[in-house]
Amino acid sequence: MRERPLFRHAERGFTLIELMVVIVIVGLASAAVVLAMPERGGSVQAEAQRFAARAKAARDSAIIESRPVALLVGADGYDVARRVRGEWRPGGHYDWAEGTVAQAGEGAQARVRFDSTGLADPLQVTLRRGRRQAAVEIAADGTIRVRR
Repeated sequence: MRERPLFRHAERGFTLIELMVVIVIVGLASAAVVLAMPERGGSVQAEAQRFAARAKAARDSAIIESRPVALLVGADGYDVARRVRGEWRPGGHYDWAEGTVAQAGEGAQARVRFDSTGLADPLQVTLRRGRRQAAVEIAADGTIRVRR
């Protein structure tokens, strides 16, 4: 007489429910990745933080070098200039990230001048990208803050 195995051999393959569970898990994971992806060019808040950091560097440079430093803010970006032997010399140009719209002062271009003590011409620069915005405030005492 032939002995029967205690366990039957399971059929190979996956059940429909197992496949559906895997598809749902993959869908949830891909949705989480898409939602966590950063904005193209970084967020407008990050752009404001970068501008504020460079403004602080310009202020610190004016104090350390004991000479005026200016930021010229425009629609396409901003420039840093230093006063050397009675004339303004360019120190670098920085473009806004793609899609960023900047508004500063009243006209198309605004200027902040830091003197050798770190005091500044007050200015607020508002950066917009879509419905998001951030503002960088430069106070007369040279304080620089980023606001949402």
